[in-house]
Amino acid sequence: MNDDLAATNARIDRTNELLERMLAEVAKTPSTHAIFVDAGYLYAAAGRLVAGTEDRRAFDLDAEGLIDALIDRARTIFADSRLLRVYWYDGARRRIHTAEQQSIAELPDVKVRLGNLNANNQQKGVDSLIRTDLESLARHRAISDAALLGGDEDLVSAVEAAQGYGARVHLWGIEAPEGRNQAEPLLWEVDSQRTFDLDFFKPYVSRRTAATYEATVGRPTRDDVRFVGAQIAAKWLAARGRDTLVELLPGHPYLPGSVDQDLLVEAEGLLQYSLRGQADLRRALRDGFWDHLQAQY
Repeated sequence: MNDDLAATNARIDRTNELLERMLAEVAKTPSTHAIFVDAGYLYAAAGRLVAGTEDRRAFDLDAEGLIDALIDRARTIFADSRLLRVYWYDGARRRIHTAEQQSIAELPDVKVRLGNLNANNQQKGVDSLIRTDLESLARHRAISDAALLGGDEDLVSAVEAAQGYGARVHLWGIEAPEGRNQAEPLLWEVDSQRTFDLDFFKPYVSRRTAATYEATVGRPTRDDVRFVGAQIAAKWLAARGRDTLVELLPGHPYLPGSVDQDLLVEAEGLLQYSLRGQADLRRALRDGFWDHLQAQY
């Protein structure tokens, strides 16, 4: 009897030891988050808020700058978590990327997923893509938190699927000039809600006009833009000092949203050319900025 009791206690001790090891490994594993953007909702809601129209042809969206701002905001909200990637869901005829969608797809840490666009310019199949990705990532424990920028009631099933596997889903929305632009059942289902206001989107949405920079000035080369990025970095460093540089370096290759926006505005002024929607030139600008800062460290 004593031998059986001793054997049982030994097995319990081994089990407890294994559990302690497992819990210790879980504690060391960093949390991971991903951002899911329903581009149809984004264009419509941000266009209405900033430009007064949902017609994509009537305004420009600096998608690269906005994505960086969303990543920066997520880094603040999920402070002890790492980014998996940004998923960008949009519609296209025959699922063939437009030039703008292609430039977004080329951005680091961004995955573009396309549904169909019908004859009435309505997205088809986007909600099912979001559900598939949310459910799959949650099921494989690839994410612990999902930030979902969208408003369609059809996304409720996607939220439920992810939550069923233990992921937390945080709904991000865009301020509505009047009423609501997100379905109530979706608001009820998520783990948390957050709304971004006019000031957040204003730097990234601009109404199109007949006169543009491009009408009077030729497109600069990547080397030209890279040089301007280095120039701005030199001024930035002289004004803020090395202590601020040390704080900035761990975020490479990303810049905080406010720094990135200031860099863009100053560069456009120096170049007399709009870099909105110019993904390759925006990267060259950041490369020049980072190259100078890292050379001074």
